[in-house]
Parts: sequence; structure tokens; C-alpha cells
Amino acid sequence: MDCNRCDEEAVMHAAYSGQHLCADHFRESVEKRVRRRVRRDDLVPHDATPENPQTWVIGLSGGKDSVVLTQILDETFAADPRIELVGLTIHEGIEGYRDKSLEACVALAEDLGIRHEVATYEDEFGIRMDDVVEDDPENMAACAYCGVFRRDLLSKYADELEADLLLTGHNLDDEAQTALMNFLEGDIEQMAKHFDASLGPLSERSEQEEFVPRAKPLRDVPEKEVALYAHINDLPAHITECPHASEAYRGEIQQLLYDLEENHPGTRHSILSGYEDLAGILSTAFSGDDGADLRDCVECGSTTTREVCRKCSLLESLA
Repeated sequence: MDCNRCDEEAVMHAAYSGQHLCADHFRESVEKRVRRRVRRDDLVPHDATPENPQTWVIGLSGGKDSVVLTQILDETFAADPRIELVGLTIHEGIEGYRDKSLEACVALAEDLGIRHEVATYEDEFGIRMDDVVEDDPENMAACAYCGVFRRDLLSKYADELEADLLLTGHNLDDEAQTALMNFLEGDIEQMAKHFDASLGPLSERSEQEEFVPRAKPLRDVPEKEVALYAHINDLPAHITECPHASEAYRGEIQQLLYDLEENHPGTRHSILSGYEDLAGILSTAFSGDDGADLRDCVECGSTTTREVCRKCSLLESLA
């Protein structure tokens, strides 16, 4: 099958749009969607100047999503003195997994010439995820522990690096799954928080001075297209699943969306588009509330709604 835009052989077919694209036009399509999202989410402020540049910290795991995001953002802003990119890799302490993806992060950062920082659970918390999974004092899935520790370190280092934005490589599948989970759980307050934390344009979010704003410029691109982009561009992505991954409910939602997308192409786009509109309305509805009672954790000083933050309480149970 030939590309719809030229006579070259197509490398992909997007059922949701009907398009067949060759390698060059596919690459152009992905990059266009990421750059359009950057514009729509108002990520580059009007007052950014070479004298007052923005620092964007990217959660660089070494997987396909974060590697593709970093590559595209570098191509977009490498010659723009208003934007400085910093890669931040979190090493959880998973034997044979994160070591290989860290190599991919180092290789990419060196190739692009961007600053790269590494933080480890072992150095920061005195733990390794392999040991946490074995002990499991809270009888929880590994992802429940890891998510708390990872979010804490991303926030901590974003603060220390004086970041203006913290960017993550969440793709369309990731965000459509989260949207559907929040809807099925009837958690409208979480939808509003999702909008203000990472979905809404920066100009439309409720102010959250306690946290570095987050953004997800890759969220219009399906997961398989992210993987194909990484392959076509021969990027040093470590494409393998974490050996401790065990989010059972999300897995069910993922399979449900696969089936719906197969039978009804465009389902993921429709879910996320409608969800973003709904989350924006809910954010406005909740904006008059006093919100959560934020305070400093008595153990580590991080911002939390509890006397002792979730991270510190988990670390105490692991001690």
C-alpha cells in the first residue's frame, strides 16, 4: 500500500483516520501532534526570553515514550535559547531492568547534548524495589509502592532543578485508560485534579503554587505509533515491561480499550477528548472550594494532606 501523501511504500495504517503513511510522513505526523499539543497547552510562556529561559525537566525512564518525547522536544527546542531541557532518570533498584534502560538514557542524553540527572531509591530512601516486593509489609502491588516513591523523587528533583515544567511521556493509551478508570469509579474530584495537575492548558488550570506544573505533550499519540517512531528513528529505547508490573485493574481497562479500538477505531481519541472537556468543567466547579488542607510532612517536609506523607509512612513500614 502506498502512502496517502506520496508514492513511497506505507509503513503504517491508522485505522482511526484511514491514513496510510510512509516513514517520512509518519515521522512528520507524530512530531506535528506533539508540537501542536505544546502550543495548545500553552507550555511556552509569552514572557520566556533567552535572558529568562524556562527549565523543562523530562522524566526520562529510557522506555519508548520518554525517549521519543525527549527526542522530539530536543529537535523542536535545541536552537531555542528560551528552553533548557534536563533529563531526569529514577533508578528504582530492579535487577536487570532499570540498569539497561539507564544505559539508553545516558546514550540519548549524550547524543542530544542535554543535561542528565539520575536519582536512585537506594541513595534517597535506602531501599531497592526488588527488596520491597519481597517484603511487601502493606500487602500491596509493587506499582503502589513504586508510584509513591517515583512521584516523590520527580517532584523533589524538579524543585531542586528549579524546573518551570515537569514533563512525562504518557501516550494516548495511558491517558485514555486513566480517564476511563476515573469515570468508572465515579471520581469527579480526581478528574478535576487531573485537569489541574497535567491535562489542562497552563492558562486554564487552578493555581497550585506548591508543585511544579506537569505536562504530557505525547498524549495525542497512540502507544503503537510511539513504538514505531522509536524503531524508525533507531532511538536507544529499552522496550520491555517492568518485571514487577501488576496493576490488575488497569490491565483490564487496557484490554477493554484494545477491543473497543479494534471494533470502533477512534475510541481512545473520543474518550480522552470528552474527558478533557469534562475535567475542565469540573475543575471550574471545584475552584471555589477551599481544597485540601496542605501542610508540611513532619518527617521530610514535603507537601502533603497528612501529618506524615504517604512516602514516609511506607518507608516506616519497610524499616
